[in-house]
Amino acid sequence: MESLENKTAIITGGSKGIGYGIAEALVRQNVNVLITSRNADAADKAAERLNSLGLGKVIGFEADVRNLDQQIKVVDKVLNTWGKLDVLIANAGVGHFASIEDLSVEQWQQTIDTNLTGVFFSIKASLEALKKSQGYIITISSLAGTNFFPTASAYNASKFGLTGFSQAVMLDVRHHGIKVSTIMPGSVTSHFNNHQPDESDAWKIQPEDIGQMVVDLLQMHPRTLPSKVEVRPSMPPKK
Repeated sequence: MESLENKTAIITGGSKGIGYGIAEALVRQNVNVLITSRNADAADKAAERLNSLGLGKVIGFEADVRNLDQQIKVVDKVLNTWGKLDVLIANAGVGHFASIEDLSVEQWQQTIDTNLTGVFFSIKASLEALKKSQGYIITISSLAGTNFFPTASAYNASKFGLTGFSQAVMLDVRHHGIKVSTIMPGSVTSHFNNHQPDESDAWKIQPEDIGQMVVDLLQMHPRTLPSKVEVRPSMPPKK
């Protein structure tokens, strides 16, 4: 089992939901983590809560994955603070759900720019540092990246693209010693799409479950790579 102590990680969209669940799981393994959010206050408050655990150190950082220069600044902050980057968790995502008749151009562009181009920017900014550390890239796709459904043309396109992109990047960088996995969750309890979590979400995957999965991937022997992991609730409600 690989030790994660004193490793460093970037988690995009880490102030809540899946990103926060991953951040907490890594901090509990004594990983030093930088979490990003488009909202500086949200990033700072999440970092404060995580730092209260007294384990790995956490920095909150305002950054938008749709901006390559901001992603470069994120990586520079990690390198200037801890001297290396071991793990990139490309998690930030949005969802707009409407029929093609009602989906706006702005909604389409925000979805593709965040869920797909944003991951490209995060990886481009991180790649040289990850080569030096022989690090790990984990992208957070979705079961919507292999299963299409109505009202999800933009979201399906972004996640189908992200799944394929991640697998191609895995082939591009593995001989640099970099591992790439994409996690494809089904229904997760989170604030995604303006949802307010409550007790009715108990049947769903919980953010800490994805956090545990990330820890398991990072601790796996370097010779083995689960390149694509589908994960779904074990007991969804009957329709």
